[in-house]
Amino acid sequence: MANTEDKIVLCGSNAYEKKYYFNKEFDKIPESVKEELHIMCVLFTEEVGGIFLIAFDEDGLPIIQTDSDPDDFYYDEISAGLLVKEVQKKKRELFEALGLYYRVFVLKEDPAQILAELGGEHEQ
Repeated sequence: MANTEDKIVLCGSNAYEKKYYFNKEFDKIPESVKEELHIMCVLFTEEVGGIFLIAFDEDGLPIIQTDSDPDDFYYDEISAGLLVKEVQKKKRELFEALGLYYRVFVLKEDPAQILAELGGEHEQ
């Protein structure tokens, strides 16, 4: 699996190379979700440039990372940060579902236990 600093990369887009990457270890994710991820990544780098990654931390939580080449004077960290927050807000359900997928199919956690945890969170 593609790994960057103890994170497993799901997908990403690179404005400099005009490339999109999807980790083949996650091929069982439904095609509609893969397409949504592809569009999200490419639109992000088209809007603010740089590099955009969606990865999972060691607990299976999806995280978004952005970066740029040091020589890229057009990359705007503030705009990138604002767009990350917007993506996280608009795609909250998608990221929650990806986190569940990762916990069940990659970390091999018990789905019943996860549902019990989630049920407890909603009761508070």
